[in-house]
Amino acid sequence: MQLLNRITDRDILGGAPDLLPAVNRYASRGILLDAQDNVAMMYMARPALYKLPGGGMEANETPETAFLREVREETGYDAEILEQIGYIEEHKKRNQYMQLSYCYIARASQANETELTPNEKRLGMSVRWMTMEQALKAMDAGIAACADYSTNFMLLRDKLILEEAARHIAFPEFGEAD
Repeated sequence: MQLLNRITDRDILGGAPDLLPAVNRYASRGILLDAQDNVAMMYMARPALYKLPGGGMEANETPETAFLREVREETGYDAEILEQIGYIEEHKKRNQYMQLSYCYIARASQANETELTPNEKRLGMSVRWMTMEQALKAMDAGIAACADYSTNFMLLRDKLILEEAARHIAFPEFGEAD
């Protein structure tokens, strides 16, 4: 799997792009598409932002299994992975915390009930389907409005994943796929 990007404090605060030596958390996340190629975006009512479905890997879980589990829990959809698109490293120097996220594109199939955690329920998390263009605009709006250090890493990471997915899939507004 290829490295898509390394996000560092330089991207968020400016300054030196310090890389941390060890991974603190492994995660899986990415793009979930419906039959019309709309993208599942997770809306968080508090703090009124969007993110992609995904989260941390559990013990003895593969990145693929973790992604499909997170998609089902957060969106309520079973899915099939279409493509792995790479991984992103987040080097949060201020927090001395490095997260490595494996990134995928998947197609939604069977709809079920969501299985949100108490924290996800507290944040008012729900799935919203958008075109790729709408999803990217939602990420740009979130980045422009956000002043929180860690949240900015999440928003930039998810925007980079969306942009990479747009290059892999034929979206009319982004040209043909590779």
